[in-house]
Amino acid sequence: MEPFERARLDAYFCRIAARFTPAERPTSFLITHLLPERPAFVRGVARVTELRALLPKPKSVHAEALRQVESDGYACDRLTRELFGDPDRAVRYLDMRAAGRPVVLLDVGGYFAPSIEALCTRFTGRILGVVEDTENGHRRYADLDKLPCPVVSVARSPLKDPEDFLVGQSVVFSTEALMRGRGDILNGRAALVIGFGKLGSSIARLLHAKGVRVTVYDIDPVRRTQALSQGFTVAHDRAAGLGDAGLVLCATGALSLSAEDFPRLRNGAYVATVTSSEDELELAGLPDVYERTTIDEHVTRYLTTGHYFYLLNGGNAVNFLHGASVGPFIHLVQAEILAAIAALARGALDPGMHEAGPADRAAIATTWLDYFNR
Repeated sequence: MEPFERARLDAYFCRIAARFTPAERPTSFLITHLLPERPAFVRGVARVTELRALLPKPKSVHAEALRQVESDGYACDRLTRELFGDPDRAVRYLDMRAAGRPVVLLDVGGYFAPSIEALCTRFTGRILGVVEDTENGHRRYADLDKLPCPVVSVARSPLKDPEDFLVGQSVVFSTEALMRGRGDILNGRAALVIGFGKLGSSIARLLHAKGVRVTVYDIDPVRRTQALSQGFTVAHDRAAGLGDAGLVLCATGALSLSAEDFPRLRNGAYVATVTSSEDELELAGLPDVYERTTIDEHVTRYLTTGHYFYLLNGGNAVNFLHGASVGPFIHLVQAEILAAIAALARGALDPGMHEAGPADRAAIATTWLDYFNR
């Protein structure tokens, strides 16, 4: 990032923060992909909250971005599912970092969901609420029997639509780049896209534009009808779609392929995902008869007698291999996260799922256009 671009980005977040900084700044914990443009967002969070710890997602840490946030003085802790999967451990961690303080939890992927009830009842401070950035995280919170605090989700915000479309582009770009590295191309290949939400539908359309024969499968019958209306072949079930696919793209944010699905893959099929392998793929359940061999830096072959397939980027989000950049559009939803912090800090939200208001979104879009539509 050039110095003038960095200065413009910092000025944008300063203006957003000026609008949304609450009268009493809460403490915060921030889970994030630590990509090259992310330090400006981290500084934005630190303007509207007292940022106690940054927890970078382990598969998406850019070395220079990490150096920047550490040189800015922000504490960086190691993030694992186990840290917040164990309620006792989660409570101890928050008490170590922010004992007795009001806290906002900024999440990407529902990391805090397994321990949120314990945190709300046993943490020595007060959990004001959670801000969730992703669809799979949104579902993790929505699926809880009873939420003990407000959760403001930006996952389904209209401000996230440009990001989702561009993430779809980067997923297709990275998948094609890895395949071309092995002498394969997308054109003429049959593909199965599992999941027809905003990301999956974007990927399906982009693949179709590249001459790929696309079949879609989604567990939601409404989404299957949407895919059919847009001209895609729709598989009756996942198993039926796997047999003919030379490329399988998993875009559910939940479990796309179980252990019993992998033997159904066509020989030589490529498998890629838009999120982490722990969410999309049941790799641990694969039979031990599959021999795993790294045949390119980011391509692993799974081979057993009479069957083989290729896994891209170890089953983790394939687009992060090439920066996963979506340009300045990412800053729309990052600004909405700051607006959500302000809403939680005001303390007027009841426990349950919430979204930012249309007035806040309009103000964010107007500010964004001032800085980036030049």
